[in-house]
This record gives sequence, C-alpha cells and structure tokens, in this order.
Amino acid sequence: MNAYRSLPMIIAACALTAGIAACSSSPSKPSSSTPPSSSPSSSSPAATGTAATITKNWTTFFNGKTPVATRVSLLQDGTQFSHASLAPSSLSSGATAKVLSVSGITSASATVKYNILLDGTVALKNQVGTAVLQDGTWKVGVSNFCSLLKLEGFKPFPAICTTAS
Repeated sequence: MNAYRSLPMIIAACALTAGIAACSSSPSKPSSSTPPSSSPSSSSPAATGTAATITKNWTTFFNGKTPVATRVSLLQDGTQFSHASLAPSSLSSGATAKVLSVSGITSASATVKYNILLDGTVALKNQVGTAVLQDGTWKVGVSNFCSLLKLEGFKPFPAICTTAS
C-alpha cells in the first residue's frame, strides 16, 4: 500500500523533472547553492575535476529554476527537444537533484548516481544515469531524459527518444 502512496510523488517528481531534465532511472538529489559532493572513479586531479564538473552540470540541469536555454546546453542533443519538454512546470520548479557519486569516468562518458528531490524530499532515490561529453561539455545523457519523459507520460513523445540508445 505504501508503494501506491509513493507513486504520485514519484510521478510528480518526474513531471517536475521533465521540465528540468532526465529523471528516469538516474535521478539525483537537489542542491541549494553549492553542488553536491561526488566521488570520482580515481583520485587523480583530472578525474576529480571531471567529477566536479559533471556534478555541477547535472545538478544545474535538474534544478527546476534553471532557464530552458541552459537546460538545452546541458542535455545531450538538447536542441532536438521541444521547448515544452524542457520548460519548467509549476511542479518542476521545486525539483532538484543531488549527485551521490560519479564513477567510471572515461574520455566520453561517466556513470552518475543521484537522487531527485521534490521540494527537498527525496522522490527518486539512488538513480543511475550517464553523463556524456559532447562538444566539450559534460551533459545529462539523452536516454536518461527520455526515460523520465516516458515515466511521466509526456506527450508528444520526442522523436529523438525513439532513436536514443
């Protein structure tokens, strides 16, 4: 019965995050003014710097107050999404993400573990997603965002989501 009570909150968080970005199976916890901590896959300065950049970009993308233009720039293939799929809704303005860890950093991708919060309450816990290096910027992977839109039941479903792997 508790799972059924949690479902509306999860759906609301996803609706929230649909305006802010990829929530599906890899959401992260929100942050206020400072980016959450991250754990790079190694202790090298380069890995630490990359993890910090990914964390910053991920939390910015998932912040309900982030402008659409910024979200577009932080989403893999972001220009292929409609304004409606990236615009914040009245619910999504309270969504945030908190990155729990960044691991498996390569020259093109990394694994991100995160929580999605709705008005400070964890709505999606321990989600796992992919950060992708595209055009010199670490971005939220398109498959993460598409999974969020699918979970929310967003219509019309973006064409890129049917081809994204």
